Formats: sequence, C-alpha cells, structure tokens
Amino acid sequence: MESFWILGSIAFALMLGAMSPGPTSIYVAKNSIAISRKHGLFTALGTGTGAAIFGLLAVLGLQAFLLAVPSAYLALKICGGLYLLWMAYKIIKHAKEPIDADGDVAAQMTLRRAFMTGLITQLSNPKIAIILASIFTALLPKEIPFYFYFVLPVLCFFIDAGWCSLVAVALSAEKPRRVYLKFKAVFDRTAGAVMTALGLKLIFGMK
Repeated sequence: MESFWILGSIAFALMLGAMSPGPTSIYVAKNSIAISRKHGLFTALGTGTGAAIFGLLAVLGLQAFLLAVPSAYLALKICGGLYLLWMAYKIIKHAKEPIDADGDVAAQMTLRRAFMTGLITQLSNPKIAIILASIFTALLPKEIPFYFYFVLPVLCFFIDAGWCSLVAVALSAEKPRRVYLKFKAVFDRTAGAVMTALGLKLIFGMK
C-alpha cells in the first residue's frame, strides 16, 4: 500500500511537469498540425522514450554525477541549448512558406524521423534528469525496491507520451489545422521565438 501511494505521488508530480509548456510540446504540436496526427503521435512516442531514459538515469543517480562534475552538466546544457536554437532557426526559416511549399519537408519527415526528433528534443534538456532525480529523491524511500528501477521509467514514458499524444490528437483536428494554415507564419515565428528563448535559457540560465 505504501508503494502505491509513493508511485501515485510521483505520477502526480510527473503529470504536472509534463503539462508545463516546453520544447517537446511545441514540436509535437507543430508536427501534428503541419504534417499529420500520426506524425504528432510518433513525435510523442519519442518524447516519452526520452523521458523514460531520463527516468532510468535519474533513479540510477545521474543527479549526483552531474552535480559532482559541473563541467559535464555545463557541456550537456550547451549542446542541448544549441540543438534547440537550431530547431528554432529551421522553424522560423520556413515560417513564410505556404504548406504546399513545405511538401518536400513533409514528405521527408518519415514516422521514424518524427520519433527521433521527439527523442532528441527531449534528451536535449539535461535539466529534466535533475528534475526527475529531485522528485525521486523527495518521494522515494531510503531503500528503493528493486522493481522501482523498472516501474519508474515506464511511468515516465506513459505520462509524458500520454500527455503529448493528447496534444497531438487535439491539435491535429480539422479546425485547429485550418487556423494554423491561415496564420502559419505567425504561429511558426512564435514557436521559433519560444524555442529560441528556451534554448538561450538552457545555455545561460540557472545552473
């Protein structure tokens, strides 16, 4: 019974984190609206897989390593921030192109690539590992049951992928898609600006 309440508390904290806007939700939304619902769902599966990897690393003690080796954490932050800036540049670069002109890009966006984009976007932010480790440290017992090493990454996957899938389904509906097509340049530039801010915050923000 105690394990049930511990996992429930962790799940609630993870849900709150998944619902907060970030680069993953932005990219899931863009792929869902601009390409297809299926592409958005595969992007969501990628972000969920990234969350599961961070969840496993967090429960294995990545937080202690990153805090003990500041240079490693700094390097991860810079690489992740640069990746987000590159993604922002690509979004803004194609903002003025009509959706038909983006046809070549859409054709090249295979489901595998959509998955990998979601995965890499999630893994580009090492702070997620620190946040997960902080949640686990606060809520897990001193003696961690062995099966938690399997349950927690799975929990991270389903919560993150589940929320992003809801975003994909909601935004790939016909009405949101029509609105996006009408104001594509505005939406893409806004998404690119937010992604740029997140990348700069990751590089220059709090350590």
